[in-house]
Amino acid sequence: MKLYGIRNCDTVKKARKWLDGAGIDYEFHDFKKDGLDTDRLSQWELAAGWEVLLNRRGTTWRKLPDEVRDNISAQSAHSLMLDNPSIIKRPVVEHGETVSVGFNAGEWAERFKH
Repeated sequence: MKLYGIRNCDTVKKARKWLDGAGIDYEFHDFKKDGLDTDRLSQWELAAGWEVLLNRRGTTWRKLPDEVRDNISAQSAHSLMLDNPSIIKRPVVEHGETVSVGFNAGEWAERFKH
């Protein structure tokens, strides 16, 4: 399992604490510090959808010019997420062949506990 996010993000902190408490091994990748390549982002977009990955509730989104927000598309969202990884909804988890976005303790208990 690989968990992608930003180290100081509150949701990522909750997710990591949940995984640690459940005794689930994972590798953490801070995409703000360690980067994110276009191939990985494309894989996530195929698996989860760019609309799911794009965090429209965060401050990074709200700070964008209206013209950018009003004319967002798959292509422009991809470029935006590569240039501003903090606009990606967190955490992104690769588990086996699946990709999930966001943290929900109840869903994770069903999905990840053996």
